[in-house]
Amino acid sequence: MIVAGLSAVARLHGGRQIFRDVTWSIQEGDRVGLVGPSGVGKSTLLRTIAGIDRPERGEVTLRRGARIAFLAQEYTGEPGRTVFEELLSARADIAALDHDISAAERRLAEPAVIGDAAAFDTVLAEHGKLLERYEAAGAPMLRNRAEALLRDLGLEDEAWQRPMEVLSGGQRKLVGLARCLLTAPDLLLLDEPDNHLDLDHKAMLERVVRDFDGAVVVVSHDRYFLDETVGEIAEFEPGREGATLRRWEGNYSAYATQKELALLRQQQDFSAQQKEIARLEAAVARFKLWARLVVDERHIKQARNKQRQIDSMEKVERPVLERRKMALQFQPRERGGARAIDLRGVDKAFGDNVVLTSVRATVMNGGRVGIVGANGAGKSVLLRLMLGELAPDAGEVWVGPSIHQGYYAQEHETLDMSQTPIDAVRAVRQMYEAEAVSQLGRFLIPYDVARQPIATLSGGEKSRVQLARLMLSGANCLVLDEPTNNLDIASCEVLEHALDSFSGALVVVSHDRYFLDRIVDRIFEVRDGALRIFEGGYSYFAEHSQRR
Repeated sequence: MIVAGLSAVARLHGGRQIFRDVTWSIQEGDRVGLVGPSGVGKSTLLRTIAGIDRPERGEVTLRRGARIAFLAQEYTGEPGRTVFEELLSARADIAALDHDISAAERRLAEPAVIGDAAAFDTVLAEHGKLLERYEAAGAPMLRNRAEALLRDLGLEDEAWQRPMEVLSGGQRKLVGLARCLLTAPDLLLLDEPDNHLDLDHKAMLERVVRDFDGAVVVVSHDRYFLDETVGEIAEFEPGREGATLRRWEGNYSAYATQKELALLRQQQDFSAQQKEIARLEAAVARFKLWARLVVDERHIKQARNKQRQIDSMEKVERPVLERRKMALQFQPRERGGARAIDLRGVDKAFGDNVVLTSVRATVMNGGRVGIVGANGAGKSVLLRLMLGELAPDAGEVWVGPSIHQGYYAQEHETLDMSQTPIDAVRAVRQMYEAEAVSQLGRFLIPYDVARQPIATLSGGEKSRVQLARLMLSGANCLVLDEPTNNLDIASCEVLEHALDSFSGALVVVSHDRYFLDRIVDRIFEVRDGALRIFEGGYSYFAEHSQRR
């Protein structure tokens, strides 16, 4: 049975067509991975299905009574609410019933109602119907269900009463996921739900998606996650007149194989058709020449027939075997000293919450350090200490006098959302607007997007603007917090290549196993307030931590 249907849906933004003619039926139990380059319109499509945005053309229809839950790419929740309040707010219908039941109970206690038998019976009957609806909605078990979800998703009990704004990005994602599940939706729309999650929570998320009763559409750039969870890939393919949607059976690995074979077949068909067109065009030219030399109606008819053959062909488009990639290269303006950063007996706590104790470590210039640990363990705190954004409670964070740090923030905090990308890159280095546009073009930010406020950009576009600023800074020490979040697979490969050839110091927090294995040669694990150092890459760390 169809849960949601799209018929010739198109979306525009700032005069630019994002996607066109999307026709798609999402069936009960479907597990779909939505993939495509960053900025192609994946998040926009999810928001359109969820009913948050309306299409400029076409129609989105839902099965009668179908419930949809949407988890945004950067879920923050309502500031000021505790985790538990944020979770319960998902069931506004139950909150409204609670209010109506309380109002009915107050009316039952009013003297005027008590003294009027008919009025009392009317209010009592209304109260009874409200209680029936309350029971049918599952309200009596709501708190128990909310608690069970938070525990199943691995959010510690002590975090339930914390304000949403103090949680880490991964913890907020877990609250957002729990909030979606609490509504018991028929269709679950997840926009990069694995961003900010540590490895244990990624495994948990895979189980949640596999075990979910309804349909799931998920945007993700994690190939392993897509292989483990989906049975169909919906791919957005960019085009001159907006992206189009193409569906493939199987998980990501099956899709990648099918896509490669399909492109090779398309290349063969395109080449064969171009040869046939060239043969027919030569025949047309030949018959036209003969018709001019010898006036013969047969030559003119044959030329017309050959031209009709060309015109009636269903043209095979030239396949794009490799799409344009961003041009990223980190070049430090100066080499810097031998030692980049020293942590000398550093302690850090927030109230009674001890994050780091007696941390000692050195990052050498040219070193490649990966920081791992559970969400909330203190990885981002450690980065902010290295950057000087936080002061240690005890000890010292020493940064070499010739070390110039460049920071990539996982939630784009280094960007001013009111600026345009052009303003953002010109704030790093003085340049004419034309040069700024050219620089952004190297990062696949087209001119029309470069003139919009950064707040309107997709997560991938914001990430590429941040990388452009980082490259232009000329830093010789890169401090990166989850840099592969929001980047598509092709962009991750470009970033890996750029960091491979970077000559300065690198400190990176990441939960991307493939990325860490490619890039780092030391692992700093933050656990229980301590820093453990592993002299090897991620595979070495995984093997030794499993033994421990």
